[in-house]
Amino acid sequence: MARAIWSGSISFGMVSIPVKLYGATESKDISFNLLHSTCSTRLKQVRWCPTDEVEVPWSETVRGYEYAKGEYVTLTDEDFERLPLASKHIIDLTAFVSATEIDPIYYERTYYLAPDERAEKPYMLLLQAMERKELTALATITIRKKEQLCAIRPKAGAIMLETLYYPDEVRQSDVNLNGTKVTDRELDMAFTLIELLRKPFEPEEYQDTYREALAQMIEAKLDGRDVVKAPPARDG
Repeated sequence: MARAIWSGSISFGMVSIPVKLYGATESKDISFNLLHSTCSTRLKQVRWCPTDEVEVPWSETVRGYEYAKGEYVTLTDEDFERLPLASKHIIDLTAFVSATEIDPIYYERTYYLAPDERAEKPYMLLLQAMERKELTALATITIRKKEQLCAIRPKAGAIMLETLYYPDEVRQSDVNLNGTKVTDRELDMAFTLIELLRKPFEPEEYQDTYREALAQMIEAKLDGRDVVKAPPARDG
């Protein structure tokens, strides 16, 4: 399994379940590097201070919140650590709801929660209880210095954690149909077409055709030697 990105405990009444958090998805996008078009050299990203006219190492950077134009309040890693958030190490289950009550627009990212050694029994207890009741738990978790609302649910013999957007992060629709109406006959035609295309969801049937075409183009360029090489790096 991949490296855990968070470790802590699920708090479930009087039960504490030590767990680790792992990403459940990964991007398969083909990545590219930016090159200088005239010499095909890979470009560097430089943290440049225009005031001191120097390149700034990571060790000399801090986060700044712009409260007025050009005015900042800075926060260090120590400041973030001092935030009074229990969710930094504890996932406290605060409510159980039906999964159908959560609009998909609120879902952000999906993770696996895996039990630590000797925590399999309480983990299985929570998993089976949610499966039989067909319920999803709500909680909060702090990941990468941000506290997030999350949903905890059973799936395929494991407990999943899905981060959720807060209500003020979800935009309201501004679609305006200007009172447009449709007839019953038009609806019947739409129903007929929908039923013709209706089928079970089988994710294996769908492929990323753009990625496949891009990979074929790259292979074709390699076969045809239509490839540019970066010049040797200069010392210093």
